[in-house]
Formats: sequence, C-alpha cells, structure tokens
Amino acid sequence: MDRERVDAVRRADEHGLPPREGRPNADIEHWDVEDAAFWETYGSRVANRNLWISIPSLAMGFAIWMMWGMITTQMQNLGFPFTVDQLFTLTAISGLSGATLRIPASFMIRIAGGRNTIFLTTALLMIPALGTGLALMNPQTPFWVFQALALLSGIGGGNFACSMSNISTFFPKAQQGYALGMNAGLGNFGVTTMQILIPLVMTVGLFGALAGAPMPLQSASGTLIGRIEAGTDAWIQNAALIWLVFLIPLALACWFGMNNLRTITPQPGNPASAFGKILGFYGVGIVTSVVGVLTLGWISMWIALPVTILLTLAALRSLPGDIKPAIQKQFSIFSNKHTWSMTVLYILTFGTFIGFSAALPLSINVIFGNMMDVAADGSLIRVPNPDAPSALTWSWMGAFVGALIRPVGGWISDKVGGSIVTQIVSAIMVVASIAAGYVMMLAYNATDPNQYFWIFLALFIVMFAASGIGNGSTFRSIGVIFDTQQKGPVLGWSSAIAAYGAFIAPQVIGGQIKAGTPELAMYGFAVFYALCLVVNWWFYLRRNAYVKNP
Repeated sequence: MDRERVDAVRRADEHGLPPREGRPNADIEHWDVEDAAFWETYGSRVANRNLWISIPSLAMGFAIWMMWGMITTQMQNLGFPFTVDQLFTLTAISGLSGATLRIPASFMIRIAGGRNTIFLTTALLMIPALGTGLALMNPQTPFWVFQALALLSGIGGGNFACSMSNISTFFPKAQQGYALGMNAGLGNFGVTTMQILIPLVMTVGLFGALAGAPMPLQSASGTLIGRIEAGTDAWIQNAALIWLVFLIPLALACWFGMNNLRTITPQPGNPASAFGKILGFYGVGIVTSVVGVLTLGWISMWIALPVTILLTLAALRSLPGDIKPAIQKQFSIFSNKHTWSMTVLYILTFGTFIGFSAALPLSINVIFGNMMDVAADGSLIRVPNPDAPSALTWSWMGAFVGALIRPVGGWISDKVGGSIVTQIVSAIMVVASIAAGYVMMLAYNATDPNQYFWIFLALFIVMFAASGIGNGSTFRSIGVIFDTQQKGPVLGWSSAIAAYGAFIAPQVIGGQIKAGTPELAMYGFAVFYALCLVVNWWFYLRRNAYVKNP
C-alpha cells in the first residue's frame, strides 16, 4: 500500500467513515464522494459495484425497448398480416412509451431509493419479454395486442432515466464523464446485443416445445453470419423470450448487490412502500402514453408529443401524499435555463442514436428491399429486389459503433471539456445527415439500389459514432453544470425528451419513405443539428458564455 493510500485510510479512520465490512445491499447513511479519503477507502468500491450491476440491467432495458425494430422486420419477412405503416407504428409506440416513462422515472430515485428502483424496474421487463414471446407464436394475434406489448416494452426505455440518475449520485464530479459514459455507453450495447442476438436465436428452437412451433420465412432474412433464404423455418418468438434468461439473475443481483443512498433518498420507506411509489409513477406514464398513442391517431405527431409530455408532468405534480412536496422540489430544474439548453443538446446526441436504432432495420428493408423497374406501359414501378441486403445482417453496426465509442466521448470530454466535443460532433452530423439523405434518394429511385448500400451504411455509422461521442460529452456537461441535487433529475428529464427520437425517427422516416421522398427526413434532421450548433455555442462556447465549456 503506497503512502497516499495509507494517509487516506488514516484520515478515514479519524473521520469515522464507514467500514469496509457489512451487508452489501444495506442502505448507506453517509455519502461524501467529494472527500478524497472517503472516496479512496470506501466510496469507490461501493460506487463501482453499483455501476457494474447497473450496466447489464440497463442493457436489458435497451434490448427490450428497441427489439421492435428487429421484430417488425422479421414479421414482414414471415408475412404477418400487417402493413408497413402498422409495423413502423409498433416501433414508434414503443419509442413513445419509453420516452414518456422516462419523465416519471427521472424522479424515482429521490423518492423510492436506488436499489429499490433499479431492482423493480429490471424485474418489470419480464412482462413485455414473456408477453411478446407468447403473442409472436401466432401470426393471427390481433394488432392491438402487439400495440399493448410495444407500449409495455417502453418500460425498458424508461429505465434509462432512473439508472442514470442513480449512478450520477455515486461518483464525484471529476468522474462524471467516466461513470455516466460507462453506464450509458455499455448500457447502450443492449441495442447492439439485441440486433445481433435476435436474428441468431430466431434460427433455432432454443426453448423446444415450450416456445411453440416455427414459421417458414416468406421472404429472405439474415443473421450476422449470412443470408437465410425464403422457406427456412424461423422461431420469431425467441426474439422476446431470450431476455428472460438474463433478467431473472440480473433482478437478483440488483436486489442483493445495490444500495439506497440516504443522503439522496432520506425516506425511501420499506420495500413494499417504495415499490408502490415506483408502480404509481410508471402507472402515470403508461396512462399518458396511451393518451399519446390515441392522440397520434387523431391529430399530428407534433401535437401528440407536447400533449403527452405536459399531461405527464401535470399528473406527476398532482400526485397525493408525501410524494407531492418531493416532486415539487425536483420541479425546480425547470426554472434553470441550462435544463432546457442541455435538453436540446441531448436530443441532438441520444435522440439521434436511439431514433436511428429504431428506424434503421425497417428502413433498410423498405428502401433496399425494392427497386425501380419499367412497367409494360413505360412507367416506373417498385418491385422486389431479389438480391437485397438483409437488415438483420447489417443494421447492428451503427448502434454497435455508437455504444462502443460513448465512454470515449466521456473520457475525452473530461480532458478537454464537453462543449468543444459537442460542437465538433454537431458539425459532423450536419454534413453526414445531408449526405445520407441524398444517397437514400438515389437508392429509392434506382433500378439497382444495392450499389448505394455501402455508402448509405457508412454514413449512418458516421452519424452513430458522432452521436455516441456526443452522448458522452453532453452527460459530462450536465454533471459539471448542475449540483448533486439537480443533476440526477436533469439527466433523467433530458434523456426522457431525447428518447422521443425513438418515436419521431420511425414516424418521420417511415412517412417520407411512404411518400417516396426519404431524403426530406434526413434534410430535416440536418437543419435541427445546425440549430444545435448555435445553441451550444451561445450557452457554452462564446466569449461571455453562461458556463464556459463545461
């Protein structure tokens, strides 16, 4: 043991800091990670244990939330009796629900405790996993059942807000970029894991007779290792059932290995009371998500979204009992202008990552799965492309790169400042989005769209990489700008609004593909990215910036 560590241990003893021994999942009364002695002798060990349980739990949340992008692609290949519009809608419903549930999840930690919250929200993922698996066994399952299950899959999206809020409280400011980058970045690997694992497990009868019979593919499909021809048997139900294998041990790890911090949650109550609060919070989000889906069917998406958000906030603010003052205290973040600027910037980064993750598989299937041909009367018509690249083989690459590079973004931002990094990636995303839109236009109108596939895929990988780095930089900025009491709710809130990208991207891209103008979706995203350049410069990089390069 070196002299520095000896001195740290001695100071810890003098200050009466917690011992190393004790029940790992006990509530912690004293927590001061900005004190070097505390962090060295006790804090880092506890913080990292909670982090490394949190990461796979969050990964499962992402996998179940985003699995509809892959499931709907295979549903189309298997000939489920739904239109392309309906399949895009299932992905969008999951996106809407996941984003909406992040709003109440933003406030759970300070009311119900970290251990209680992460355990229950992880265990709840078993409901959509099992339910979706059962529904996929029968192609005649009504569409409304899939809509309901896509809505419940949003629990996985909601979990991100409480997970990030929780982990932010365990680490000192100097390590916010690292901790949040690791939790979010490796947690985001749930998307890549899902995109690789789902195609593979659908090729075998993994669960035997318990999971029902396979169905023959009506169109060619694929996996990471190659193309699967039409007529091959597929077990699409495994796409959902596989997650139960991981969720059961992970829920146990959360319960027996994580902690509630009493400095953050002074009165979490007993576990039953805490669970009741969490279920009440998610109940509010489910109800307002249903309202959002119904509103979407009646009016514009751009009205449905703010209605859903405002209704959720109003419902949370009116919750009765001892929850009400705690919620109102956390609502103080909305009077801070940096809450709004960082929310916009997080839409730029995470909104892009999660939106394209949701929309890319089915977009590949539709844009490259068909090609232009000359009809007998001389007109151009779209016909199936017999040599189309499989979305299930290639779509995982973007999310993989974005998740892999996210901790690097946090690490670089800890060194040079978050806003400089955000500015650079914003500029890259403007250019890449315009280029991707142009390539999508060429591919959609081509008699041989395959010639454009590799540049299309490369441009999306660039955008995923930039958004991944930007995810790390924006979280670093939030960790520096806000104090201990506000940064958790701000992380949760900004991630909630950004998560609507998982709803917006499938709707916008799907709508423009249907109209025959997919490039307009990407040009629209480029305009937004350019606006983010201005916001980031004004708040954090100009000469008299409010906070200089946090």
